[in-house]
Amino acid sequence: MQKETAIGVDVGGTFTDVALSVDDRLVTAKVPTTDDQSVGVLAGIAKACETAGIDPSDLDEFAHAMTVSVNALLERGGAKTALVTTEGFRDVLEIGRQDRPDLYDLEVEKPEPLVPRRRRFEVDERTTAEGVEQPVDPDAVRSLAATLRAQDIEAVAVSLLHAYADPTNEAVVTEILRKELDVPVSASHEVLAEFREYERTSTTAVDAYVRPAIDSYVGRLVEEAQASGIPAPKIMQANGGIADPETVRKHAVTTTLSGPAAGVVGAAATVDDTDVEGLVTFDMGGTSSDVSLVRDGDAERTTDSEIAGIPIRTPMVDVNTVGAGGGSIAWVDTGGALRVGPRSAGANPGPACYGRGGTEATVTDANVVLGYIGAETALGGEMTLDVTAARDALEALAAEAGLGGALEAAQGVYRVANATMTRTIRSVTVERGHDPREFALVAFGGAGPMHATALAEALEIDRVVVPRPSGVLSAFGLLAADESYDAVRTVGVELSTADRDRLDRVYDDLVSDVLADVSDRDTAVVSRAADCRYAGQSFELTVPVDETLDMSAIRERFQEAHDRAYGYTMQAEIEIVNLRTTATVEGAEPVVRHDGNGDAVLGSREAHFPDVGPRETAVYDRDRLESGTTITGPAVLEQAESTTVMPPSWVGDVLADGTLVMRQEDIRNR
Repeated sequence: MQKETAIGVDVGGTFTDVALSVDDRLVTAKVPTTDDQSVGVLAGIAKACETAGIDPSDLDEFAHAMTVSVNALLERGGAKTALVTTEGFRDVLEIGRQDRPDLYDLEVEKPEPLVPRRRRFEVDERTTAEGVEQPVDPDAVRSLAATLRAQDIEAVAVSLLHAYADPTNEAVVTEILRKELDVPVSASHEVLAEFREYERTSTTAVDAYVRPAIDSYVGRLVEEAQASGIPAPKIMQANGGIADPETVRKHAVTTTLSGPAAGVVGAAATVDDTDVEGLVTFDMGGTSSDVSLVRDGDAERTTDSEIAGIPIRTPMVDVNTVGAGGGSIAWVDTGGALRVGPRSAGANPGPACYGRGGTEATVTDANVVLGYIGAETALGGEMTLDVTAARDALEALAAEAGLGGALEAAQGVYRVANATMTRTIRSVTVERGHDPREFALVAFGGAGPMHATALAEALEIDRVVVPRPSGVLSAFGLLAADESYDAVRTVGVELSTADRDRLDRVYDDLVSDVLADVSDRDTAVVSRAADCRYAGQSFELTVPVDETLDMSAIRERFQEAHDRAYGYTMQAEIEIVNLRTTATVEGAEPVVRHDGNGDAVLGSREAHFPDVGPRETAVYDRDRLESGTTITGPAVLEQAESTTVMPPSWVGDVLADGTLVMRQEDIRNR
C-alpha cells in the first residue's frame, strides 16, 4: 500500500524533522523545535511542501511523533494528579520494589512518586483475584469527588487491588468520578489489565499525569491541521505503531518514547539485516542518543521499561537513552574530570556555534573545532555556523579543565561522548548475551553519522550503515509505520491444566478490544501471544500463540525462547501469566529514490581524527553521489540534515537507494 503524498513529522529536543513522500520523490526538511511544538510542526510541513511544490492541503496522510509525554515525565511538568486506590494501599507508589537504582550507593534516593501522598486517597472495598468480596460504596466515592474538586485536581488515576482480575469495583469508582469531575480519569483496568500492583498503579499514574498535556496538544494540532486542510495526524506510539488521535488522547501513556520508536522503525524499513545477526540502531540527536536492536527485520520490544525511574508496563520498542546529543554541554566535575551531558543547550540558545547567545561548549561545538562540520556547512539547509564562537567556548572549557587549548578540549569532548554512547550500546548487546561484532551499526539523527565509525571501532563492528534520509530517519520511519493497537489481560494458569475455553473467551475479548480502534477492520491482522514462565520465576517471556491454542506448541516456543535468552531450559511446570493481542494495519511504503549526478566534490578541509591526527579531508555533497560510487576515507559527506564522517582506513559504498555502507575490513585485527 502506498499513499501518493504522505508526511511524517518528528519533534526532537533541538530540531523538528520532516519527511515527505510525494509521487516518487522523498523531500526532507528540518526546522528548530518550538516551545509550542505544534508551531514547529506546521512550519516544517509548510517548508517541506514548499520544497516539493505542493500545497499542504494536497497531503493524503500525516503521521507524527512527539516528546510531549516524555518531557512531562523528565521535567516533572505533568498534571496535578490524584490517585484513588484500595484502603491500605495508599503507599504502593512510594514503597515500590526492593531493588535499588544503584546497588552500591548507600545514599541513593529513589525518584519522588508522580503523585505525592497528600493527593493519594483510599476507598473501602475489597477485590481478590477470585472476584469482589466487598462492593464499593457509591456515596463514599461521590464524597471523595467533592474532595478532589476542592483541591483543583487536574487528573485522576484509579487503581484498585486486583482490578485486572475483576474490574467491577474500579469501574464503579471510575464512572462516578468521570460523572462528578470535569477532568480526565484513568482506570487501571483500561490502561493495563495486568497483575503486579506497583507497576500497574505506576503505569496508570503516568497515563493520568501526562493525559491533560497530550489531550491539549493533540487536540490543538488536529484543529490547526484541519484548518490548514491537512489530514488529522496519526500519532506514533511507543510500541512502534501509529494510532488515531482520539485513541492516544484516551491512552496517553502509549505515547512515551514516541520519537525514538519511529527511528527504530525507520532503520528496520531501510536497512537489510539478512546477512548479519541484527542491527544496532544508533540515533544521536540534539539532546540525547537512543540505542536499540533490530532482529529478523523487526524492532525488539519490551513491556518492562522505566522513564526517569518510573516503571511503565505498556508495550514499547526497547530503546536505551543516554543524555549525550549534539547539544549536550561539556563541563568539569569537582574532581577535575571532563564530563558531557546530560544537560543540553537545546534549540534556544543551542550550541555556541549556532550564534544565538550560547556560550557553553557542546558536542556540536567540538565537532566544529575538529573540522567535521565546516564554517560553510548549513545545518538544516539554512543555519550557518559561528566557528569563532565554538572555538571560544572550547577555549574556556580547556582553561577550566587544564587542557592545552580548544582543539585538545574538542578531542576530549568527542572521546567522552563516544565512551558514554559505547557503554549504552554494550548494555543492549554484550550485557544481553549478544556479540556486537555480529551486528551492523545503523547511524542516524543529526549527529549520529559523525560519531558512528568511532563507536564501531570501539566495539569491533566492521559495518556502519547510514540510510539516505539519516538526518530525519525518525520522520521517515513514520511513513513506514504500521497502525498498531495492543491489549493484555492476566490469566495466571498452569499450561498443563489450562482451560482452553476460558483462554479462548479472554482472547475473544482482547481481539474485540484491539479491533475496536483500527481504521480498517477488513485489512487488520490480529496476532496473539502469551507471557509465560517456569513456575516460581518472577519474570516472563512472550511467545506467539496460534488461534488453535496448541498447548504443546506454546510449550515448545517457550522452551526455545528461554534457551535463546538464558542459555538453558528446565523440566518444570510452565505458567501462562498474561494473554496479549495486537491488531495491525499495514502502513505505507515510502519511496527512497536516489538521483545522484556524480558532481559531488565540494572541496576539502583539515579534520582531526582520534589516534590519527589532522588530515586533509575531502568534502562531498552526499545527495549528489552516484549509486555504485566508492568513497575512501578520510572524507566528510554533508547533507542538509546530517553529516557523515569517514576516518582514514574506512571505505564507503553508495547503494542504489542512496544508503551508505562503510566498512573497515581489518578492524578485528587492529
